[in-house]
Amino acid sequence: GEFVEQDEDGGNRRVIAKDDFSDVTSGGLWTPAPLRPFGTRPVTGIPKVTYVNPQDPVARLHMALSQKFPGSFVSFVDYSEDGSELMFEVWSDRDPGRVMLIDTKTYKVSVLFAEAPWIDPTKMAERRPVRFKASDGQELEAILTFPKGKAESHLPMVLLPHGGPHGISDTWAFDWDAQFLANRGYLVMQVNYRGSGGRGNAFIEAGYRKWGTRVQDDLIDGVKWAIGQDLVDADRVCVFGASFGGYSALMAPTRAPGMFKCAVGYAGIYDLPMMYTKGDIKATTSGRSYLDLAVGNDPAAMADMSPTHQAAKLDLPILLVHGEDDERAPFAQFKAMKAALDAAHKPYETLTKSGEKHGFVKPENVEEFYTKLAAFLDRNIGDGAAAKTAAP
Repeated sequence: GEFVEQDEDGGNRRVIAKDDFSDVTSGGLWTPAPLRPFGTRPVTGIPKVTYVNPQDPVARLHMALSQKFPGSFVSFVDYSEDGSELMFEVWSDRDPGRVMLIDTKTYKVSVLFAEAPWIDPTKMAERRPVRFKASDGQELEAILTFPKGKAESHLPMVLLPHGGPHGISDTWAFDWDAQFLANRGYLVMQVNYRGSGGRGNAFIEAGYRKWGTRVQDDLIDGVKWAIGQDLVDADRVCVFGASFGGYSALMAPTRAPGMFKCAVGYAGIYDLPMMYTKGDIKATTSGRSYLDLAVGNDPAAMADMSPTHQAAKLDLPILLVHGEDDERAPFAQFKAMKAALDAAHKPYETLTKSGEKHGFVKPENVEEFYTKLAAFLDRNIGDGAAAKTAAP
């Protein structure tokens, strides 16, 4: 991607920064009025700033603050009108973010608030961006979250595909689900499969109409790579995702039989043709054109790419979690998946809640879900599973 400056009529075009792999952003790297970017960074990987002019006083202030907070990214939020005060945020893979104020004359810093004061960054897990080649040669990025204090080999792993799918990506920044799972002892893998954001429009479009095919193969290729690197115990891999991630959690095992020891679908889409008949995406013109573009409108292809039509291939423990008032992935999606598993005589577990929409929000329901998720994973790939196989 390129970061470009030009006049309003398109004249005087100047490339400020470019990156062959990633989009480039100037997010959090702007001077006081008249606003100008003083630096850029790639969207992928660990954020590394390239300064437009390293001698610029604002760039130098950013460098000085960055040295004060090693391992974190310093993002300039806003200046007071006269530029004498600057609000900035410090965040990292282990820190959801702390917002501070600096007096640009005296350089006195005061802490305003932490986004999640109950999180102790020193106890959180490292997130490490890696790159690997998919089976067709396309270079992909994944984010690995390593369980703290465990050797980096033969780990149980949870593949955590993101929702979206188009234009969304997993980044180095703090991730609640990844930290929860790493805290329970799992290596977590998040693959930015084709269709993900952060790498330009062509990469987003490369996932169109390939939800159940190439997108799933990118996820599977990520697991194969991690196993090949000896990071993962190939007998202890599960997949868990929400929304489109829930779809992937049930679709990927149909394309790689035996790879996953369990699957958790949370607020998932399981029947692609149903997206045209139920839920809020089809309710708008933009939603309908998105479906045509991203999913396609060939009923046979959509059926092939639907977990509801592939239930006979799902030979693994399954947990389905859904809010009964979900409008994005309607409860009918859950019911269709359940009916398909019943028809194929496959066992599964469920957790459903009335009054919940696309992802639980009531604290007691959120707690119940994560408790159930942790127990389910432990039974299938965690210490609980290891103890079971070791027993005489």
